[in-house]
Amino acid sequence: MQNTSFNSRRRSMSAAKPAFRSRSGGGGGGRPMGGRKNNRRGTFIHPSKFINKAVKQAEQVQYDAKHVFADFPFSTVLQGNIDKKGYTQPSPIQDQAIMPILEGRDVIGLANTGTGKTAAFILPIIERLSGITARPTVLIMAPTRELAEQIDEQFRSFAQGMKLYSTLCVGGMNIERQIRELRRRPHVVIGTPGRLKDLLQRNVFNLNDMTTLVLDEADRMLDMGFINDIRAIVSKMPSDRQTLFFSATITPTIESLVHAFLKDPVTVSVRTSETSEHVEQDIVEAGSKEEKLQLLTDMLSDAAYDRVLVFGETKFGVQRLADALTRAGHPSTAIHGNKTQPQRQRALRAFKASEVKVLVATDVAARGLDIPNVSHVINFDQPATYEDYIHRIGRTGRGGARGIAYTFVEAPRTHRNY
Repeated sequence: MQNTSFNSRRRSMSAAKPAFRSRSGGGGGGRPMGGRKNNRRGTFIHPSKFINKAVKQAEQVQYDAKHVFADFPFSTVLQGNIDKKGYTQPSPIQDQAIMPILEGRDVIGLANTGTGKTAAFILPIIERLSGITARPTVLIMAPTRELAEQIDEQFRSFAQGMKLYSTLCVGGMNIERQIRELRRRPHVVIGTPGRLKDLLQRNVFNLNDMTTLVLDEADRMLDMGFINDIRAIVSKMPSDRQTLFFSATITPTIESLVHAFLKDPVTVSVRTSETSEHVEQDIVEAGSKEEKLQLLTDMLSDAAYDRVLVFGETKFGVQRLADALTRAGHPSTAIHGNKTQPQRQRALRAFKASEVKVLVATDVAARGLDIPNVSHVINFDQPATYEDYIHRIGRTGRGGARGIAYTFVEAPRTHRNY
């Protein structure tokens, strides 16, 4: 690092360990830094967990694809849309999942976010929709509005010129408009479990004609408490259907869903080790909020910080931080629960297009978003759990690229026991 004020606040693991103790006086069961009373923030995370010095750049094993996109039996129009994007060789999940899906098989896809899994199911679904008159035909469920929006964007892009239509059904957007679009009988319905269940309860959403179900980021949907909504929705679908199930992990609960929803599935596993193993991690000590902001501003002045994802704890704090960074000369945007869906979409597009350098977010952005080439992840506020930490820093260091993550912690001089 070039910035000396920032370097002076970094500490090695051995130096950090003695200075930080559980505030309960025990082995990690006390409140986290800052003494917040939010129930989700009940687990102390030792600062040494945020440090990973012995990192070498990930060595990528070259995947030997069995196909090129031209090998798949896609229609001329669909293949043309693929060609327009410059896609020639599929990613591992695409290479292995497309043919079973085209054949009508149920598929379990185990893959990390950012591996191209959306196209792995969208492309064969578009091909199978060609010539089908009964609709809606396909239901795709995703855990967040942002991921549902990304799936819808990819569907519309790949289906261009094929007279196939989709409807996005997520919270935070006008439900009356969604009802009107459902009445036009789109081929594909893409939505979040909560809004889909709401539409079902209003009797404006009929699942009788559904032939395909996709559960994307299934583990995340379960983490967010959607399991009962998912079961309620799927119970309304025909049992004779194709089910595609994508997840980064397999837990006992997910296994029970697999057994309940899928028939003789093909399992495609391209999941890699946690991205944290490939991300250089360190802490930054600060004694006050003002010092944190100054240090963050100093860090962002380094040219190496070209696309930075900053995580905060609260909606209001995230917005204030984005505004403060912009005033300090670092163009920033924010994404959080108080933003409308169009506002969140605009913020993501601006960040992806490098119109702004910094995206400040609550944990809503920690999973399910495909944000390429994030150079740094900075935890301005510490995560609730270590699992949340892993999800956050997984936004950088993807595809074997070098990733860097920093986490702000209290300076030892301000620490006191409770």
